[in-house]
Amino acid sequence: MSKFIIITGGVVSSLGKGISGASIGKLLQLHGFKVNMIKCDPYINVDPGTMSPYQHGEVFVTVDGAEADLDLGHYERFLDVNMTKANTNTAGSIYQTVIDKERRGEYLGATVQVIPHITNEIKKRFCAFEKDFDVSIIEIGGTVGDIESLPFLEAARQLCLERGPQNVISVHVTLVPYISVAQELKTKPTQHSVNKLREVGIAPSMLICRTEKPLSEGLKNKISLFCSVAPKAVIECADAKSIYDVPLNFYKQKVDEQVIALLGLKPKHAVDENWFRFFDKALHPSQSVKIAVAGKYSELQDAYKSVNEALRHAGMNNDTKVEILYVNTEKDNVNEKLKAADGILIPGGFGTRGIEGKIETVRFARENKVPFLGICVGMQCAVIETARHLCGLADANSTEFNPATKDPVVDLTPQQKNVVYKGGTMRLGNYTADLEKGSLAHRLYGKDRIEERHRHRYEFNPAYVKTLREAGLKVSAWHEGVLPEIVEREDHPYFIAGQFHPEFGSRPQRPHPFFDGLVKAALKRKNGK
Repeated sequence: MSKFIIITGGVVSSLGKGISGASIGKLLQLHGFKVNMIKCDPYINVDPGTMSPYQHGEVFVTVDGAEADLDLGHYERFLDVNMTKANTNTAGSIYQTVIDKERRGEYLGATVQVIPHITNEIKKRFCAFEKDFDVSIIEIGGTVGDIESLPFLEAARQLCLERGPQNVISVHVTLVPYISVAQELKTKPTQHSVNKLREVGIAPSMLICRTEKPLSEGLKNKISLFCSVAPKAVIECADAKSIYDVPLNFYKQKVDEQVIALLGLKPKHAVDENWFRFFDKALHPSQSVKIAVAGKYSELQDAYKSVNEALRHAGMNNDTKVEILYVNTEKDNVNEKLKAADGILIPGGFGTRGIEGKIETVRFARENKVPFLGICVGMQCAVIETARHLCGLADANSTEFNPATKDPVVDLTPQQKNVVYKGGTMRLGNYTADLEKGSLAHRLYGKDRIEERHRHRYEFNPAYVKTLREAGLKVSAWHEGVLPEIVEREDHPYFIAGQFHPEFGSRPQRPHPFFDGLVKAALKRKNGK
């Protein structure tokens, strides 16, 4: 029988439930278990695809085209398991499924209610991977006490009742705040949070306590007593320099041994500690570079979570600390700020705000021979910049930013022009591209055909490919010979841009070629080579 770990959180959001769950999953993987993770978000949106980054941070895209919470990125990077639509669930998608069944008459005249119909649908999704994995880790978003999360918590309670406590355990992530005036850590928020969880019928087996200061044995014993968990199951989770330090922290506190014992599992083998050794070396590099990330969400790092991690992965592969210099293309003097950069990256984005600053950023990178990587809208800006400044098409633009432009070098495909519903209708998920042999893209990937994840509506207009090629911007990859996927310049040390999102496929021990190439080129520039 498959085992389940329910991850919940209390007191405040953003405590790191996703990283905590992924860290536990990694430890179980290192024992030889097959682990998968499921995210449940209690909001009514069907998915976060229509939400602003200010509301939700980055939207992660799965290989099969689901728009999902950024925690799925943590799951993939820690477990190296590609997430799918079955790994992400929202209250909106669950209610939509149940209502569709009701409209089709599938409930045979029954009154459709939260219990059992909504909770049954949630439990069905909890069990999506039980035939293929030893352990499913289920993260319930939000905080205990939120009205929105109650159906998910009720479904978790029912699952524990049906499967038994030896097959389902609860791990609760909570806050132990430090009150600087009193110079004390306070356990009361954790006590109240656990009480709220117990009110809905779930007794946690383990507490992960987020804290700024170390927890004394006295505090751990106090939390244990008031929250009715074993002292050894009160896990200190202090702020870490890197998220990749968290699994080692848990390992030192024997989190894996406790989880294995609680679930009655038998390890396949001793822990493979090579993963820890890799990060021990990778997180202490001997050199550094500065990479400018130029976008409009510079004050919100969660908007570029996967980009930031992909840069760090490339740094790890090159014994290099990547210092990220955020440039606000809407507010900053980009030409001034970019002078400090060894490399430049324009991430994906939507809307007109900050676009002219991004186009100016491309021009700076091109004219000053600064290594450049463009992602999605970053590629589109590279196309617009070349058209305007090297092809004499002064009005060149994307129809997203100027529907009346005389030269729509970036435009909607015919399939996108009549779309009414915005949610889930972009070009999403994995698509193939064929690489031109001898190109920079081909050298970076080392193969003829690639698959990459997409999330966009607008494309480089093929009608302008020849014109821009004459100005030095060539297409080096095509999807089915029709849609340009990668552009690059041969008169530049490193200038490449893709219509897709390479950051989603990057891994700590397997950085994406685009990011690896950018860091290598930035090092060469910094070292004067």
